[in-house]
Amino acid sequence: MLGFFAAFAVKLPMFPFHTWLPDAHTEAPTAGSVILAGLLLKTGAYGLLRFIFPLFPEAAREAAPYVMILGAVGIIYGAFLAFSQTDLKRLVAYTSVSHLGFVLLGIFGWNTLGIQGAVMEMLAHGISTGALFILVGQIQERIHTRELDRMGGLWSTMPRWSGVGFLFTMAAIGLPGLGNFIAEVLVLLGTYRVSVALTVWAAVGILVGTFYGMRLVQKVFHGPNRNGWTLPDLGRREILILVPLILTIVWLGIYPQPVFNTFQATMEALQLAAAQTAVAFGRG
Repeated sequence: MLGFFAAFAVKLPMFPFHTWLPDAHTEAPTAGSVILAGLLLKTGAYGLLRFIFPLFPEAAREAAPYVMILGAVGIIYGAFLAFSQTDLKRLVAYTSVSHLGFVLLGIFGWNTLGIQGAVMEMLAHGISTGALFILVGQIQERIHTRELDRMGGLWSTMPRWSGVGFLFTMAAIGLPGLGNFIAEVLVLLGTYRVSVALTVWAAVGILVGTFYGMRLVQKVFHGPNRNGWTLPDLGRREILILVPLILTIVWLGIYPQPVFNTFQATMEALQLAAAQTAVAFGRG
């Protein structure tokens, strides 16, 4: 179990095995960051769901309290590190450490609500963070820098880009009505059945997450345009890319039931397999 877990924890990435992620995002082109955030990180979470509990139920339950503690620490740790960044892309990268801490809590709580929240967080994080990386790439292409101190007042010159950026920033910090909110609430409800203390810790992490969200909004969109930027707003091709992401994150927040129905049978099969393996292990 530890061998499987080590591989998936690094890929997720779980605190304290997350150190490769910010550098990977920073050095990658926009497309690489989008694929990494939207797809590749989820292979770690998929591995935890698909293999850890079904194959090693007893060992997984013994390790669960410690893994959930690391997940809760990662939620707050990632949020504080995101808040301290001066590079916009590294800021978005560190939010992934925080968000994927919720995935760990949901999976290792191993109850219906927690797993539903974990899967929803995987989907919502892929949409919202992937969109933020697209927006970072668009602004970098225009001003050739990602430094927050070089930005400010962009709403006046790029209102469409700023509006979309504001929406996905609110999604990242869990605004009600968007997909991340549904995911985090479900994880908290699932974690509450296992540990009240970890639920409180994770809820505080959501509050800390608002700090980096508001800092991003203040530094990038609002305030005076000190650098005198006069920049082209989103073009048709860029809007065409972003509109499906906007519709998806709103749909996940308003009507997520079709998503739950899609993976309900698989989730029940995984829980049954884990229970049967645990019974067989106990008899052996």
